[in-house]
Amino acid sequence: MMYLEGLNERQREAVTAPIGPIAVLAGAGSGKTRVLTHRILHLLHNGVAPGEILAVTFTNKAAKEMAERVKTLMQKHPETARHETAPLVTTFHSFGVRMLREFHIEAGLKKYFPIYDRADSMKIIKSITKEMDIDEKHVAPKMILSRISKEKGAGKTPEEMLGKRSTSFFLRTVGEVWARYEKALTKESALDFDDLLNKPVQLLLKDETVRTTLQKRFKHLLIDEYQDTNGVQSKLLHILAANHKSIFVVGDIDQNIYSWRGATIEHLMSFEKKYPEAKTIILEQNYRSTKTIVKTAQAVIEKNVNRKEKIAFTENEEGEPMKLLMCSTEGDEARTIAELCRGLIDEDVVPGDIAVLYRTNFQSRVLEEAMLYAGIPYQVLGTKFFDRKEVKDLLSYLRYTLMSDSSVDLARIINSPARGIGKVTELAVLQGKTEELNAGARLKVQNFFAMMDRMKTDIAVLKPSDAVRYVIEMTGMKTHYQKGGEENEERLKNLQELATVASQYDRYIGEEGILKLIEDATLMGEQDSMKDASAGIKMMTIHAAKGLEFPHVFITGMEEGLFPQKRDDVVDEEEERRLFYVALTRAHKKVYLSLARERRLYGTLLATIPSSFIEDIPEAHLIIEDGDSYGIPSIR
Repeated sequence: MMYLEGLNERQREAVTAPIGPIAVLAGAGSGKTRVLTHRILHLLHNGVAPGEILAVTFTNKAAKEMAERVKTLMQKHPETARHETAPLVTTFHSFGVRMLREFHIEAGLKKYFPIYDRADSMKIIKSITKEMDIDEKHVAPKMILSRISKEKGAGKTPEEMLGKRSTSFFLRTVGEVWARYEKALTKESALDFDDLLNKPVQLLLKDETVRTTLQKRFKHLLIDEYQDTNGVQSKLLHILAANHKSIFVVGDIDQNIYSWRGATIEHLMSFEKKYPEAKTIILEQNYRSTKTIVKTAQAVIEKNVNRKEKIAFTENEEGEPMKLLMCSTEGDEARTIAELCRGLIDEDVVPGDIAVLYRTNFQSRVLEEAMLYAGIPYQVLGTKFFDRKEVKDLLSYLRYTLMSDSSVDLARIINSPARGIGKVTELAVLQGKTEELNAGARLKVQNFFAMMDRMKTDIAVLKPSDAVRYVIEMTGMKTHYQKGGEENEERLKNLQELATVASQYDRYIGEEGILKLIEDATLMGEQDSMKDASAGIKMMTIHAAKGLEFPHVFITGMEEGLFPQKRDDVVDEEEERRLFYVALTRAHKKVYLSLARERRLYGTLLATIPSSFIEDIPEAHLIIEDGDSYGIPSIR
């Protein structure tokens, strides 16, 4: 069969395995996406209709790449896939939205329900903690929201936290805030990110018709990065697969680094318990990295106890040893890295082929400073295009035309750009007391709503890209940002860029296209905002680098307490080691490690100890150098 050409023996075994529960343990760089896409082609070749296949992954970027690969394979092998439609390749959250839109009546929702992103949720949490007179210094709203999200991901409820688990002040506080938070969401008919998984599971459990419909529709499930699933995601998959049991999961226990978000390796570890008839296939050949990198990563991860044995190997070249750069301070570390990056670029390495990774976000500041001083182009992954104020404002305008009962959107846009509607007037409008306003304020409010009514009518017949341009003009945003200044000019460019993004949805007219644009923007992840490789060196946390790969990788801050990170005097050594394994295996050709003998933390200069992970690296694969010897002038 021609579509199997180029697969190695283990990959072919996975692709052609008999239909049923299959677990593929895929090491880093072992071609797991290739196996998933060819498995889909194999199902099509054996007569499965595209509409019966559901492939799920975690990021929009991964879903888009997988969908494009499937489409390319179908075009390349028309004799195998004689279909005009393609299988559904999506993310967990996007699938949840799709399901809730389709069965909104059964779920007790409006068809057009607002989806609150983390910033929207944080705003509500902060409002609640203020009402409850909670001191943010003692219990940070960010911690509360994070804990609520983790509990939701495990399928828990506020009542459970307020019941038997309410033994601590923090948990009681979370439970009380959570209960009020749910009331606020219900009042707005809104869902947050976690609801996009919880609500579908609740609906499947309570509504037999919906459950049977989807079980019959999706007869074959394929799941990427299965080790990253939380309790709710796992339950969703197993409900859908309950009858046919055609569930094909791909994952790597050694790359489970999201336990703080509720992900658990137990789902992959216990897959054979869930499905006793399951077949397990291990992919061990690495196609990405040099022998040096593969052997080092293997030596590091073998120290973990809670894993399934697999021995990675590669037929690639031996490659250079890794370099450990011993620097005096974090400033010296940053300047050394900048100088080495400059050297690589001078050797014609594309800047985007270089990644600088760090354990924690605060480390980026001094690294950015060094890059700027050296004139090296760089991009910090983490500031999403769709998180920018002006972009969120415009999306709120669009969302309000569909969901005019969304007070969060109304509060965001009623005086943005400024139209003379003050805080007191805004509060009166949100409380439904417009009639109590004086004549001047009431007129401004009436003009605003008249504009929104007109926009709602006009947008209904426009393509999404034209709708975005129309809103920029109608709302006064264009006039406002044309007033001058570099920052305003940048904001206007961002709005114009949103029109470009919206053009991807121009095959839809009116509400459907706008809704798709808003949903995808809300669910967009960090990696989805990455620019082209030529945009500059990529700088990011190791968590953000998961799923990416680069020829040259710098892993910074290799100091005990920083990496492995210590939290509240506790180190989760196995997860931290998995994180180091992920960092190492992002690289194709060369890995540089660096540390500072002294690092300023919270304003205090502290002596550091080299990371214990350095001891896990075989001596033959590591060269230790004085990082200060590169002779870069100080920028202090």
